[in-house]
Amino acid sequence: MTDPTARSVSRSDAGVLELLRLFGNNQPTADEYAAGRLRKTKALEPELKAFEYLPVDTARRPGPLSGIPVAIKDIIATSDMPTTNGSPVYAGQVPAANAWVVERLRNLGATIFGKTVSTEFAWRHPGPTVNPWNRDHTPGGSSSGSAAAVAAGLVPLALGTQTLGSIIRPAAFNGIVGFKPSFGAIPRIGVHPLSPSLDHVGFFARRLDDVAFALSLLAGSSDRDLHGRPLPGFAVDIEKGLQPLDKPRLAVVRFAKWSRVEPEQQKLFEAAIAEFRGAGAILEELELSELDDANWPAINCILASEAALIFADLVARYPERTSDHLKSLVENGKAHSATDYLAARAFQDAWRSKLTSEMSGYDALLTLPAFGEAPRGLHYTGDAEYCAPWTLLGVPAVTLPAGFGKNGLPLGLQIVGTYLNDLRMLQVAKWAEAALSFEVGIPNSLAPGPSAK
Repeated sequence: MTDPTARSVSRSDAGVLELLRLFGNNQPTADEYAAGRLRKTKALEPELKAFEYLPVDTARRPGPLSGIPVAIKDIIATSDMPTTNGSPVYAGQVPAANAWVVERLRNLGATIFGKTVSTEFAWRHPGPTVNPWNRDHTPGGSSSGSAAAVAAGLVPLALGTQTLGSIIRPAAFNGIVGFKPSFGAIPRIGVHPLSPSLDHVGFFARRLDDVAFALSLLAGSSDRDLHGRPLPGFAVDIEKGLQPLDKPRLAVVRFAKWSRVEPEQQKLFEAAIAEFRGAGAILEELELSELDDANWPAINCILASEAALIFADLVARYPERTSDHLKSLVENGKAHSATDYLAARAFQDAWRSKLTSEMSGYDALLTLPAFGEAPRGLHYTGDAEYCAPWTLLGVPAVTLPAGFGKNGLPLGLQIVGTYLNDLRMLQVAKWAEAALSFEVGIPNSLAPGPSAK
């Protein structure tokens, strides 16, 4: 007779908390789960192309994340696996030390499940990863491989980074949960910088509970990360998950760019508002015109100016091994004056506080993660304008899968909180996830053979 527990842990859509409950103290079951994920990954990789490097050893380690395979974006240092930063300049490089967050994961017992494809230095030049729902479409970027790996059911948790929209947007395109914590909540030691005033470390998972659990274990601070800001500590019960905030009050933010949103995404957004109201939430429209007008030029000024300092020497030394995207970013950064940069940083600082005031009386903000479905083709990873305001301000944001578009590709919703109030935002998102009651499933366009199940 087949063990029902074994069947459960072989499911591709099992989440982190569900797996931990099933594993218990059963080490063989946990080891078989990780080994099964590796078999499935090897079967799908020729088409999905989500990984730069796969693990040799998936053996279980003790700790609260024991038995959980976690994929690591390839700009995050691993001392026993290559870290290429998505660039031929770093091909084959093995760092001397783990990134802070990787070392923390190891100490928590997680299985480091390889390195996932990133765009070049987490900027715009894409890697080979395809969208698992339709291989003719982008998975989004820059955390392309991490998003695709979770969506395809290869791992239940993956690390990503966001400097514009590189967690929220690909999560929406792939039909999974993407979470960007408050700026500074997770130290970036060992994470290759793109723009230190904007870079965030975050997560991809299948359930809201799982990203909340990850944050509860991984939030921290380091004297080596000058932007670090400690979050108030909290715990997530493995049996019960995160407790939702009942019937929240939500500010609905559309921005002037709403007119460019795909019709199916607009309809889904309106349907979600009606669904939330029907479940007892209060939703009111909120206009943030000043933020809408100025956030995009401000974030791009900061990003390009800081990236120019980081990459100018690299593109000069390796012109044949760096992309036109990176070269253009450096030139753009050099063109900004110090006055432009300081004005953009002043706007960032002012609005981080001002958003708290604007959201007074609301538990969170409801908006879009993207303009619609993942674009066709792999050359363009999508528009980040709906993500940029919240990255600029460093406030917590999460995307939830909520439906499908006309091409059968996933669509999502974005929920945003105020700075360092990550727990409250996650509790609102947990309520919204339950109200939506939407199960996205696992895409079958990359179905593995019988040996990879």
